[in-house]
Amino acid sequence: MHKFTAWHLVYAVVMAAACIISYAIIDELLSPFVERPDKLLGSMWAVVATVFVFRESRPDSLSAGLSRLIATCVSFALCMAYILAFPVTGFGIGVVIGVGTIVMIVLGREEDIVTTGITTTVVLVVAAMNPDHAWQQPPLRLLDTLVGIGVGVACKWTASYAFCRAKGVAVR
Repeated sequence: MHKFTAWHLVYAVVMAAACIISYAIIDELLSPFVERPDKLLGSMWAVVATVFVFRESRPDSLSAGLSRLIATCVSFALCMAYILAFPVTGFGIGVVIGVGTIVMIVLGREEDIVTTGITTTVVLVVAAMNPDHAWQQPPLRLLDTLVGIGVGVACKWTASYAFCRAKGVAVR
């Protein structure tokens, strides 16, 4: 068991605050444009991105943000192309995940295959729930992810800097 330190408390509080901020930003941004279910999904997706990038060290947080961004951009491009050409089906979801896997391997980002696959699954399943507006899902989820990454990395970096500066130790 690890010793619980002041840094752990700061980390937890700042992560919680970052999640609240991400949720609120997307909630406000999407309110005028989408129905409540899409707004809730977007807020949730921004929080997921925030949690994903909130890592122990600043370099790890930035690296996680870049990984999340690349995986989301690949998923965005593939999902958008698929949705514009075909109705969403289980078979189609599998095909898009397979193509995404190949793209990530070619890009040398094998560690991001899972994130690409999860993102693709969410986007396409939600698109299938409302086929008349399916094309909206990829750009909305990209926006949610960008907000979550930005808020998560910014909050983590700010907290690490402030905490370490106050303690007179090297920045995490």
